[in-house]
Amino acid sequence: MQRLPPLTAIVALPFLFLFLSSTTHAFNITRILAQHPDFSTFNHYLTATHLASEINRRRTITVLALDNASMSSLLSKHLTLSTLKNVLSLHVLVDYFGAKKLHQLTGGTTLTASMFQSTGAAVGTSGYVNITNLKGGKVGFGSEDNDGTLNAFYVKSVAEESYNISILQISQALSSAEAEAPTPGPSQLNLTALITKQGCKAFADLLRASKAGSIFQESIDGGLTVFCPTDKVINGFLPKYKNLTEAQKVSLLLYHGIPVYQSLQTLKSSNGVVNTLATDGSNKYDFNIQDEGKDVTLETKVNTATITSTLLDQEPLIVFTIDKVLLPRELFKGVVETPAESPKPANKKKKKAADAPLSDDSEADAPSDSDDQKAADDSGVSGLDGGRLVTVVISLLVGILVLC
Repeated sequence: MQRLPPLTAIVALPFLFLFLSSTTHAFNITRILAQHPDFSTFNHYLTATHLASEINRRRTITVLALDNASMSSLLSKHLTLSTLKNVLSLHVLVDYFGAKKLHQLTGGTTLTASMFQSTGAAVGTSGYVNITNLKGGKVGFGSEDNDGTLNAFYVKSVAEESYNISILQISQALSSAEAEAPTPGPSQLNLTALITKQGCKAFADLLRASKAGSIFQESIDGGLTVFCPTDKVINGFLPKYKNLTEAQKVSLLLYHGIPVYQSLQTLKSSNGVVNTLATDGSNKYDFNIQDEGKDVTLETKVNTATITSTLLDQEPLIVFTIDKVLLPRELFKGVVETPAESPKPANKKKKKAADAPLSDDSEADAPSDSDDQKAADDSGVSGLDGGRLVTVVISLLVGILVLC
């Protein structure tokens, strides 16, 4: 008689399949294309423009691949590497389209975003691609800023992994005046001008008026991640900002930059403490990145901000918007790491030092350590911290249950 597997094994199988399915989304575009010599030039420029690493970080993607002949025609335009990146990013769709799906489009046509659109480099909707199922099984592709002209057509499926990655060959490069417009290289990018256009004018104005602006600009070539508080957030913070010394203002602004390119997916997978542009020796100026599932938060010792959107993604530069100004513990009152001082008379005024840490308004009305201790004494639990108190309560409950 055949023995049945243990019950625990049966119960564990669904979880095993779930785990495996959650880890199979990872792929390597250059490794896949390396198996197809006809796309060697296309593969080379995906790496040269850093698009390959951006593609690999995605969970769902469709690559409209160009063979060597089509790439030769594109390269004959003598585009700069930065401009070529825009053109190729137009050929990377941020949705899954397998060969079967192309012929089953609802209404026979669809408009989908490309990576060119998602980077924020495209003006308006020029980074969208029109896909239309034509008569006779023919499928056409055209960029939204090309007057609706379908100038490229589906040739064949190169590789597919359902709902994760699809590589489809198209007949020629998509035409887009917007994507082919001259684009400055990383060192020529003007950070403050870019974020001003994208809705972070208030933060850009602070950078322009500070030495921090030039430090941000000089850091782009080596990789830079910027966390930009929205205009509304900055305007509400200005009264505090004006009370800072010039040196403190520089440190605060630099605290909103990480000297390395970090995509949202990378931030989610790299939980932990990170250094910032303000980090200097004993002046840590670091914060903690936490993946909260749906959101990614930046936790200082004073407050916690949430990433609300990707404002600009053009490797080696990426800019996120956040819902709060990041407050470093070096400048603002945060978690007390040293024993609290003895309570002082309420009517005694504190001295104001120019470079002393400022108190955050959100912390101003919080009870002090001495107030907490007084409340504990009044409740008859003096000398018990939170952990010990919980232990005592649990022990009492267990004792009652045993007696019952």
